[in-house]
Amino acid sequence: MKSTLNELPQVCERIVAELPQGGVVILQGDLASGKTTLTQAFAAFLGIKEGVTSPTFSLQQHYGDKLFHYDLYNYGFEKFLSLGMLEELERPGYHLIEWGDEMLIEWLKRIGIEFRILKITKCDTNLRCYEVQCA
Repeated sequence: MKSTLNELPQVCERIVAELPQGGVVILQGDLASGKTTLTQAFAAFLGIKEGVTSPTFSLQQHYGDKLFHYDLYNYGFEKFLSLGMLEELERPGYHLIEWGDEMLIEWLKRIGIEFRILKITKCDTNLRCYEVQCA
């Protein structure tokens, strides 16, 4: 699915259709591909008014009781695991994880947490391609 910034609500609808009760969404894409921008749009889609920023240096941000946002770029999955963050993923709501890798995917499968992978690529200057994958 190709989307401009104005069309991100359609991507958000797809995520909610895939995970209607909440769950984990692993956001994969290059630097500046739009992972945090997608999370901002998702927060707005959920009716969250609070400003969404990247948790690059804090590892996790949460917005109300519906949205949890993680960034593994600086810390990696090992640090995420050592801090007991897997338990956070069991909380009700949506958990969007930037820079989730194969180690995270294997752990989620092992412990039975439902998730989707959302691959984001730049299709053009103002377009992003979004591919939702079931695990």
